Amino acid sequence: MDSETAAARIRAAIRAIPKGQVAGYGEIARRAGLPGRARLVARLLSENEDAKLPWHRVLRSDGRIAFPEGSKGYREQSQRLRAEGVTVEKGRVSGQRAAATLDSQIWGPAD
Repeated sequence: MDSETAAARIRAAIRAIPKGQVAGYGEIARRAGLPGRARLVARLLSENEDAKLPWHRVLRSDGRIAFPEGSKGYREQSQRLRAEGVTVEKGRVSGQRAAATLDSQIWGPAD
């Protein structure tokens, strides 16, 4: 699969996350047909220029925001999630976790 096709599939998976819900980087990769490519999702998001892409709904698999606490990205992601009714406390979404990756479903959460 070429990189443009992979990127299009990742963006489609991100757009499919319903308002007020979140998904992990690994889960987005899996939904895009690219299991194990969570870092590709993160890289694509770091290069994103599409203002309509709901990037703020993508979190680490443990429900935490990946940006450093207090950074502009951290504040913006927290604000966008809260505007959708998502509870964010200390950089973590409470009440729901990002969808688990297949590995964590089989082997359990990483410590």
